[in-house]
Amino acid sequence: MPTYTHTRCRASRIARTLLPAAVLVFAWSTSLAPARDTTAAPRNLTQLVSEARLIVVAKVIRVTDGINAQGVPYTEITLDVAECPKGGLAAGERPSFRQYGLVAPRKLPNGRMLKTVSPPDFPRWQEGEQVVAFLQAPAHKTGLQATVGLAQGKFSLLDGRVVNGLGNRGLFVGVRAADGLLDTRERAMFDSRGPVDAATFVKLVDRAVRGNWIATGQLR
Repeated sequence: MPTYTHTRCRASRIARTLLPAAVLVFAWSTSLAPARDTTAAPRNLTQLVSEARLIVVAKVIRVTDGINAQGVPYTEITLDVAECPKGGLAAGERPSFRQYGLVAPRKLPNGRMLKTVSPPDFPRWQEGEQVVAFLQAPAHKTGLQATVGLAQGKFSLLDGRVVNGLGNRGLFVGVRAADGLLDTRERAMFDSRGPVDAATFVKLVDRAVRGNWIATGQLR
């Protein structure tokens, strides 16, 4: 789990998979568009926080894939929550969510290959990795769930630092904070490039959510 200590979390609780007929699978794989925002617009920190339904610091404990009852290929990620700045989960809860696409191509019962893996701009997940994830609300029709800005909304935590799939590019671009709002480390982080200190980053996100900074215009 993360080596720093910051334990605020609020209590709450965030199928079996059926294999449909091959023709349904291929219909979805060629025409489906849920969560396929492969040209996601750049998101800065303010946008990540405001657009996320759930923000967690967690360990990835399971990654599987399959095809749901609607014929939609998915990757299912299960997390072990350490902290929850937004979304009401308690430390120790283990929510799962599904993003669009398989982990790898798979052979169908009729011998044909289904190659609908998660698009390149989607985040990749590995069992055992520590992450900070900014997750959107599940799609109404499919239940699929994407990270905000795709690869931009999944941060890997290593050696006490976090970085997203874009190397944190644009993370603080255009972000403005009210005078006196940020501490010394947070102000320094805004001027940094590349990986940033995990404790400082999570603390800032947590304070922004608890203080309702975005809605009140203190962080914009």
